[in-house]
Amino acid sequence: MLKGLRFISVLMCLPLILSTTNAQAYSHVPPQSIPAFLEKIMASPALADPSMILIDESTGEVVFERNADSLRKPASVLKIVSASSALKYLDPNLQYRTSINLGKTKNTIVINGQYDPWISYSYLAAKKQHRTSLPFLTTKSLQMLRKINHKSARHLTIKYSGLYSRDIANFRAFYAMRGVSTTMKQVTAEQALAASGEELASGNSPTVATMLEWTLTWSDNLLAERFARLASRAAGNKFDDAGVAKTFTQMFNELGISDPKIQISDASGLSKNNRVSARTIAELLAKIRNESTYATVFKGLPVSGITGTLENRYITTAPQAVGLIHAKTGTLNGTMSLAGYVEAGDREYIFVTFADRIPKSTRAENLARVTLDKAIAKLASPIINLPKFQTTMIETSTAN
Repeated sequence: MLKGLRFISVLMCLPLILSTTNAQAYSHVPPQSIPAFLEKIMASPALADPSMILIDESTGEVVFERNADSLRKPASVLKIVSASSALKYLDPNLQYRTSINLGKTKNTIVINGQYDPWISYSYLAAKKQHRTSLPFLTTKSLQMLRKINHKSARHLTIKYSGLYSRDIANFRAFYAMRGVSTTMKQVTAEQALAASGEELASGNSPTVATMLEWTLTWSDNLLAERFARLASRAAGNKFDDAGVAKTFTQMFNELGISDPKIQISDASGLSKNNRVSARTIAELLAKIRNESTYATVFKGLPVSGITGTLENRYITTAPQAVGLIHAKTGTLNGTMSLAGYVEAGDREYIFVTFADRIPKSTRAENLARVTLDKAIAKLASPIINLPKFQTTMIETSTAN
């Protein structure tokens, strides 16, 4: 009987023990208090009438919303849409190859490209990140040309396909730095292949999945733009902003997200003409969360206080939430956005917040960022595991 009373006493004391010993780690808003808490925070002047939605990931229940259907500037949160479209329409294991071949006519070389989105203009960066190195390609091709021709080339006609305009300009610049003038001629992929002789140099990109993970973690604007265009072409649309806008809507519809509220001017979120509702992004995050096709999105999202654009956030403002928030950040003048997933004990929430009406000043933006971080952090909590001595005590008492 005495042992039974001790067991009951232990059970009654567990909440007190946990709240006392882990007060800082588990200081979060309980589920029933979340709507009132968020209503108060979202009314803060620091966020200037934001748009927000919070959804219970397991049930799909909308826990809280404010201006959720309002069209707002998403900033770099739009990269979630770009990455998702790339994963839907491109093979995540695909690698892009760029080769430079000897041409079949005198003083001609051929660049066979596949629109590699991540050709590097830095040899060291390319080596570190396993990217195609433009300096390597130009240097190696000239070395091979000299070996074949037994003399240095002073002028080259370059036939090319599958290159972005920026890459074309950089190829010309790198050859010029090595004393070679060039005449660039764009051809089709078929024409480039037919004009190609011996291979002089080549390089492969990382996989699509690897590059998209980087895109999200470090908010790479160039990669986001290029991948959105590659996805657009793969989806049967144009290789431009109009095609990207059409592809995004096509993806939403195919995922079962009807009537997506979105207006697209670019794919990176840099344009202040982009508009999207918090509900549309939240529905996308809900659809892709447990789909293996889109696993790279969750993997690539910055983690609070640990990786990417969230690496230095939460550490001092809300240390209890470090490692519990996976979210894409977004910043423009007058805009602070955040969207992703937050761990909350035995559940997970999807959240999207666009504060795009804040004053255009560093002070106002910093205040909005801190306010937003603290609000999401108060929702976060790890799964509470009983300390070993408590588990043992309960098991012993039950046995007796």
